[in-house]
Amino acid sequence: QVQLVESGGGLVQAGGSLRLSCAASGSIFTIDTWDWYRQAPGNQREWVAGISSGGSTRYADSVKGRFTISRDNAKNTVYLQMNSLKPEDTANYYCNARLWARGSAKRDYWGKGTLVTVSS
Repeated sequence: QVQLVESGGGLVQAGGSLRLSCAASGSIFTIDTWDWYRQAPGNQREWVAGISSGGSTRYADSVKGRFTISRDNAKNTVYLQMNSLKPEDTANYYCNARLWARGSAKRDYWGKGTLVTVSS
């Protein structure tokens, strides 16, 4: 069984920074890609950033230049460094891992989310 747990959310003033973490645990063989998504109240979930197994990164235009995604393969963990935060960044942030669990085909796993609130 595989679990993803996010941490690092909280309340921050506009212009501030937060660092989110997401750790995967369980019977993991290897993790392919990691992605961060977010969902603001009343809105659909949107993709924020992604990182490949080789370390290539991609970002949504709305966060490019402000957010940085990274991964620690030894710890089965992904990070999202968020700088210059804006009130419109307020949302629940979810991590997604596309991975092979032992004895299983590759599939997506999701965390339960961590809330980021940016005050103006």
